[in-house]
Amino acid sequence: MDIKNNILETIGNTPLIRLNKISKDLPCMVLAKVDYFNPGNSIKDRMAVKMVEVAEQDGRLKPGGTIIEGTSGNTGMGLALAAIVKGYKCVFVTTDKQSKEKADILKAVGADVIVCPTNVLPEDPKSYYSVAKRLSAEIPNSCHMNQYDNLANRLAHYESTGPEIWKQTDGKITHLVCTAGTGGTITGAAMYLKEKNPDIKIWAVDVYGSLLTKYFNTGEVDMNEVHPYISEGFGEDFIPANYDMSVIDHFVQVTDKDGAVMARRLAKEEGLFCGYSAGSCFQGLLQTAASMKGPDALKPDDVVVCIFHDHGSRYVGKIYNDQWMIERGFLDVKTFKDVIASRGTQKLITVNADQSVAEAVELMQKYDIEQIPVMSGNNPVGAISEGGLFQKVFKNPDIKNSTISEVLEPELPMVGFDTPVEKLSSLINRGNGAVLAKDDAGSYHIVTKYDVLQALGK
Repeated sequence: MDIKNNILETIGNTPLIRLNKISKDLPCMVLAKVDYFNPGNSIKDRMAVKMVEVAEQDGRLKPGGTIIEGTSGNTGMGLALAAIVKGYKCVFVTTDKQSKEKADILKAVGADVIVCPTNVLPEDPKSYYSVAKRLSAEIPNSCHMNQYDNLANRLAHYESTGPEIWKQTDGKITHLVCTAGTGGTITGAAMYLKEKNPDIKIWAVDVYGSLLTKYFNTGEVDMNEVHPYISEGFGEDFIPANYDMSVIDHFVQVTDKDGAVMARRLAKEEGLFCGYSAGSCFQGLLQTAASMKGPDALKPDDVVVCIFHDHGSRYVGKIYNDQWMIERGFLDVKTFKDVIASRGTQKLITVNADQSVAEAVELMQKYDIEQIPVMSGNNPVGAISEGGLFQKVFKNPDIKNSTISEVLEPELPMVGFDTPVEKLSSLINRGNGAVLAKDDAGSYHIVTKYDVLQALGK
């Protein structure tokens, strides 16, 4: 029988998947090393277990001890899985920029989670680096894993990630593309692959607001490069000990927006529901490929491997949430305001409840409209529709002489001017064929199902 003894034995041997649609403009084969197939849904499972094993071997982690780590979430998950199997407690320190889902997942697997501010220097007592160090000194029988400077991090990828990629490509890999954070994944995998073939190019992907790229290019740790960024899981404001820059050939920086948008494209075009770093990784590949000329340019026989670190479930409240994306200017979507602007100046046709049904029908015919809000003063109190009137008139032809108050339908839903068209489509149904919004001047505007269809078709 093929049975795993525990969850840790399922780590590694993740699939290499060919990208098809999203990579069609590149001249070569592009493959994704999709590490969300690990049990903790990220590549960090590999190094988390390795760090625990090394700490056990050298006596830093003793039976019944407590694992302490500063983590953006994924390393914590891997450590938590190891702790469950091996009988340890966990205390994780993370930052307030990480998605809520990450903290909730860590709590679900039994860890204590402490959230620290993002926008502080690493040496600040409130930083998650400093808090993790302090806790390791205060909590008896504890071990601070310190993934940044713990060389077991890169050793895990030297022993597993690199060899897997080499074997899966039958040694034909020519380029490895990977986001750069702690340095463990890119350095460990690169060290192995360069030993196999020194000509393999290693392209690192960084984020604006991180100092890694400038350090790679100049050897200078420039804190002026550091500023807050939204991307999660990569980029640094110091140089972790896991780095060996000599095995990296190129660094490129990607914007928060480009990484987020590309992650959504990977989901829609390739069916790969990945995290923030995967989108940034592929965006970094595109940017680097466009900048390489002559002998450094990608060729038809090249085999490029991109490492996609984690699963999109960690980011459903962020990059996969339309409103979150819109608020940050990351998503170019049409809104109620855009629909109104595209129609040009058009006064909203309304009626009062004491007007006759015949008057309303006349307005519908004159302006070729199906929905009319019913107002009391400057406030909507209901609506009438062509479909609703048709049913009533069909049953009682004399009703056209009645007042609108006698055939009043429910008010149309009210929305904000920034409501995406896709959201409007879910609010418009058989019961209400339109929605209303009020502008800053106090005037009401209407969007009907036909407006939505036209907007989606453009």
